Amino acid sequence: MTRPNSEPERFAPKGWLRNPHVQSVLASSGLRRFVFRDRISPLLASSKEEMLDVGEAKLVAYLNLPAQAPRALVVLIHGWEGSVHSTYMLCLGSWLLARGFAVYRLNLRDHGDTHHLNEGIFHSNRLNEVVQAVKLMGQRFPNLPLVMGGYSLGGNFALRVARAAPEAGIPVDYVFAVCPAIHPPHVLTALESGPSIYHDYFMRKWRQSLMLKQRHFPEAYDFGWAIKSDMRHLTTGLVQRYTDYQSLDEYLNAYSIADDRLAGIQADGVILTSEDDPVCPVADFRNLKLPAQLELFIERYGGHCGFVRDFSLDSYAERFISLRLKARYPSLGDASPR
Repeated sequence: MTRPNSEPERFAPKGWLRNPHVQSVLASSGLRRFVFRDRISPLLASSKEEMLDVGEAKLVAYLNLPAQAPRALVVLIHGWEGSVHSTYMLCLGSWLLARGFAVYRLNLRDHGDTHHLNEGIFHSNRLNEVVQAVKLMGQRFPNLPLVMGGYSLGGNFALRVARAAPEAGIPVDYVFAVCPAIHPPHVLTALESGPSIYHDYFMRKWRQSLMLKQRHFPEAYDFGWAIKSDMRHLTTGLVQRYTDYQSLDEYLNAYSIADDRLAGIQADGVILTSEDDPVCPVADFRNLKLPAQLELFIERYGGHCGFVRDFSLDSYAERFISLRLKARYPSLGDASPR
């Protein structure tokens, strides 16, 4: 696909940065957070925490407004077992804030130390509460164009919110996703069959999350059975105990966005991924049947949500997204909240 002048050159890392596992680990590493601490500091200092009551749940979001009138309102959603404070969320959020965008970072249920807010446990098909949260955020700034974006599972959520937006009355103008989970059954298989670092990383964080949930709601949960389960058996057990889905396959397919399932998106948008993503198989992206206004860019390298350009640890994905949004929203808007 031809790249407009508003986008950086193709992603071309050198040496060991071509390794997909190095890229994937660096994406959310504390090292990047340390290197870019001065960039991130203004975002953290000016963040305003907001509680979003959407009826069926309470979710937490953090709002940042630029010093000048914003170009647009960007809602960011983190990946599974990430949070609004994940390195990639802070880096992209600070990059966008510095370029004149209002930024909301949204915590999904049971992420970012919000386990105490809702008794019901998180699962990936709790889409409606995210849709309603985005609707509330958009209503606060009705004069700003509304942009949705996310990484990994957050990218999956962002694309599903954009698909649901017309019926929900949400004026999503643009959507972007970095390495979104396309077909969850294939993602699960990739985590099981790939290097154990990914399976073990997510399982460690997931078990910690479940134990925290049990601590807050001891009468509702006893996850002793889950401690030694692998990802497939733990997911199956949670589906059977705490959802209305009859099987693991039914649950996983319910939040799949494979093949033509994104055809209903009316907003413009872009998906960025890599051929060497060890978590979200590239074949799922190549089999997508997208509406004409939703573009797909597949880079040769980048790992899972990595795209670290060089030894400065700067991110190609952050430049790609921010340049794309700056070109789309060159004029400043009206951020008067309701």
